[in-house]
Amino acid sequence: MPSFDVVSEIDQHELTNAVDQANREISNRFDFKGTKSRVELNEKTLKLLAPTEFQITQILDILYTKFAKRQIDVRTLEPGKVTSNLSEAQQEIEVKQGIDKELAKKLVKIVKESKLKVQAAIQGDQVRITGKKRDDLQDAIAMLRAEKSIEMPLQFTNFRD
Repeated sequence: MPSFDVVSEIDQHELTNAVDQANREISNRFDFKGTKSRVELNEKTLKLLAPTEFQITQILDILYTKFAKRQIDVRTLEPGKVTSNLSEAQQEIEVKQGIDKELAKKLVKIVKESKLKVQAAIQGDQVRITGKKRDDLQDAIAMLRAEKSIEMPLQFTNFRD
């Protein structure tokens, strides 16, 4: 029976490249000369470091442009609050991956309400959609892409006939 998976993932290699390019631009820009401004990448978080809150917003703009050039959707980023002390300001940004339970339930509900001849099932951090015909699955993909109420970028993987 044909099926595919709906996932929300970021290419880790592209994420690393975007952060490296942002750090390179920060080190070359005149307004950041002599400061220890940078972007640090952990597994699921980014940490922006700069002397002032204004420079944090500038670094965030640089980061967003680098993400756009690398085809990484900025909707996967969840910025935290900017914290500052006398010498430094910093901001933590969470990189969201996977489909959480609320979004998975919403996707299943959207698929059921569409009256297409497909079934949706939640499997961990992804949703598997199965149907008897390949055309029904392609209609389901088109319908999910057109849906405006989904706030996460979705990828459709593991298409099997």
